[in-house]
Amino acid sequence: MKIHTYSTEVIWTGNSGKGTIDYRSYSRSHQIKSKNKPVIQGSSDPAFMGDSSKYNPEELFLASLSSCHMLWYLHLCSENDIVVTAYRDEPSGTMREERNGSGQFESVLLKPTVVISTPEKSDLARMLHHEAGKKCFIANSCNFPVKHEPVISISG
Repeated sequence: MKIHTYSTEVIWTGNSGKGTIDYRSYSRSHQIKSKNKPVIQGSSDPAFMGDSSKYNPEELFLASLSSCHMLWYLHLCSENDIVVTAYRDEPSGTMREERNGSGQFESVLLKPTVVISTPEKSDLARMLHHEAGKKCFIANSCNFPVKHEPVISISG
């Protein structure tokens, strides 16, 4: 077993001079930083007084699930002699908000569109999405199933 540790820095940049004196007195803007990487500008969802021009935690969560799945999928394809020439995903998720303001995601659906140049392996290419889902670190950390509906096409 190996243990990996990760760290980032989240800095609130939304103090308009009055701090959090009331719910409408501050911006939800923040920055997400990690050493030697570009800064990500964040906010909350507009439904929670956020800035729609910035990434919100829910979008970043979907992106984390999707990219982790993709990286495992590409790894498994390379091990199985499946040549992937393009990969695109448009994940979607449903979050339930409770009366008290708390909430949780109930479902996430990954919809990867994959182009391969090995037509004889298209069935295996489809099946490897299931395997990638079993190995994905982020999906394994969720308390709900992460589903996927892959589309496999052949290049050329």
